[in-house]
Amino acid sequence: MERFIITGFSDEIDEEVRKQFTWLNKLGISWFEPRGIDGKNISDLNDEEVLALKAVMEEYGISVSSIGSPIGKIGIRDDFEEHLQKLERTIKTAKMLGTKYIRMFSFYIPKGEAYESFTQEVIRRMKAMVALAAENDIILLHENEKGIYGDVASRCLELLEAVDSPNLQAVFDPANFVQCGQDTKEAYELLKPYIVYMHIKDALPDGSVVPAGYGVGNVEWILKQLYVCGYTGFLSLEPHLGSFKGLENLELDDHMLELDGSTPEKFALAHKSLMEIIRRIEG
Repeated sequence: MERFIITGFSDEIDEEVRKQFTWLNKLGISWFEPRGIDGKNISDLNDEEVLALKAVMEEYGISVSSIGSPIGKIGIRDDFEEHLQKLERTIKTAKMLGTKYIRMFSFYIPKGEAYESFTQEVIRRMKAMVALAAENDIILLHENEKGIYGDVASRCLELLEAVDSPNLQAVFDPANFVQCGQDTKEAYELLKPYIVYMHIKDALPDGSVVPAGYGVGNVEWILKQLYVCGYTGFLSLEPHLGSFKGLENLELDDHMLELDGSTPEKFALAHKSLMEIIRRIEG
């Protein structure tokens, strides 16, 4: 496990952080990607709450791989200055918790309107956010996501090249690409110079999320390519095999809300599926 470091969105185990960490310990996972912390989003925690979280992390021997923030997950016409303040708060949290990474997005585009109409404004906002991150030695990780500007690989690449900064890199999420009708092998080939972090989530052609290796996201193929290329970094479990507290604030469509609740067992299933893939890759 030296090459691939397992982490994950443990709020899909339970809303309570101690229960999250108890299960991570059981699974032998020493890292997590904080998003939902005892019912609050990680980007909304104040200093006192962050220090309290850090104390619990130390108690359970857990470290932060990346902040699973909602930065950039607002409409392109929504107030940006206020959102930039949220990024400032999130950067402070990242530094307090000892991670250089913050996951982020590239703004929701109004339904029915041309993406190209918003290109310059998206780039302007991305550059402003990356400049703030660079001042603090933080790396923003852009995640491909349905409904945002960077939903398909070509627009992800467009943003990465336009910003052109070591402080903006890519999170690769296979399931999200599947849900956008994007071939994941093609996406990998386009984005591989920028991929420094993986979200482990797979999907069927209809967009339904399934454990890694059970969908058409080519998860094993992608991880094999990364392994051959010498990738050393995080694989973050984001099972999405059931709804969880706070999901309603993170997803645009309500399909996920209709699923049964997330459980530790579903997270364990996602972990088992990933480990089987890794064992095959490492031989």
